[in-house]
Amino acid sequence: MSARTFLQALKDRFTLRPDDLLRDRAYRHLWTSILMSSTGAQITMLALPLTAALLLDASAQQMGYLTAMELLPFALFSLPGGVWLDRVRKLPVYVAGELLLAAALLSVPIAHWAGWLGMGWMYLVGFVLGTVHTVAGTAAQVVLTQVVPRSRLVEAHAKNALASSGPEVAGPALGGMLIKALGPPLALVIDALLLAASALVLRGVAVSEQLQRSSRRFSAELFEGLRFVRGNAVLPTLAWVVGGWQFCHYVAMVVQILVASRELGLSPGAIGLCYVALGVGTVLGSLKGHAISERLGPGPCLVLGMVVTAVGWGVLALTPAGSFGVLAFALMLGLFGLGAVLLFINFLALRQAVTPSDLLGRMTSTMRWITVLPATPGALLGGWIGQHIGLRVSLGVAAATALLLALLAWRSPVLRGLRQLPRLEGAADQPTVSATA
Repeated sequence: MSARTFLQALKDRFTLRPDDLLRDRAYRHLWTSILMSSTGAQITMLALPLTAALLLDASAQQMGYLTAMELLPFALFSLPGGVWLDRVRKLPVYVAGELLLAAALLSVPIAHWAGWLGMGWMYLVGFVLGTVHTVAGTAAQVVLTQVVPRSRLVEAHAKNALASSGPEVAGPALGGMLIKALGPPLALVIDALLLAASALVLRGVAVSEQLQRSSRRFSAELFEGLRFVRGNAVLPTLAWVVGGWQFCHYVAMVVQILVASRELGLSPGAIGLCYVALGVGTVLGSLKGHAISERLGPGPCLVLGMVVTAVGWGVLALTPAGSFGVLAFALMLGLFGLGAVLLFINFLALRQAVTPSDLLGRMTSTMRWITVLPATPGALLGGWIGQHIGLRVSLGVAAATALLLALLAWRSPVLRGLRQLPRLEGAADQPTVSATA
């Protein structure tokens, strides 16, 4: 192969197709914002629990409480938040959420400097973060449907996952270095700056949203969202399957930092390097997830993702400490990244594909409420098991339960029969993505 041929092949490889979603200006701004906030999130993912575990010497049960405080707003605000979101424009809520997240994270180093920082403060910060993720996170998912045609939602979610997975490769190592150089609290300042930049980029997203003013009672609209989810042919099955998986996820998640720092003896920098494997798994899932979903179907691909994450938790639960333990920790993170992408790109696309536009806010908040509600008892149970029985036992419980859940999900004819993305009858496949520069 000549040099010219090689260069042309390389150029063709990295040139966007004429119909690529990233050629659309609105989606490109949205994708860039996700890239920025995801980079910062990798720092927070390490810095926040390490602040509790190392600086405040939190116990496994306190780590469970911290995670539970982040999840509590989903139980309290998801349903009313969805009704409210269907009455307002979603993009400004999304932008305000990024700025509020930045302010909450900045409060941690400020409190540390002032001598106020304790687990009570961390619980409050966790509650604020959870509240923003509950309301603004739902708004963000609806904004995507205002930018991307329904028929391309799996592709869009895969690209969004790619925007997250790039930072997941480099972010943990960067986060580990920042935490080592600045300490866990001060490292959160970097995430706050990235969130502010993300909010600035989001202001460039142009969406056309027709609000339907409603004179109906708030409670009537709330129950309409619940009835829609209950009466849909697909959503109830998705709800119990993903809700069960979230329970398993949080049983494992509250102890994994403690396993790394206390049982494996890893430093913050070494933990950050291990988390690179999470990014590698996410990148792999982002690049191949759409193709796997098209080959297997969205339903089977979702179940496959559950199995992959369960295998990762099981590997770490069974591997002894030492060099193999370090490899097992990295492998667990990589399998989790791959499996979670396969699960969520299909879960999010399926639930959006079967929902009319005027119900997207309520459907999203209802589904998030149902699926995240089991995460709180999962976090509390994982912390209790880790505190009283053993950290690795929590991982084993998560793995065994997730595998059983995947078997039950596969036996469901609804999921097993979802070989393509459903099309909402009578709905136009809008918006149309153009090649706007």
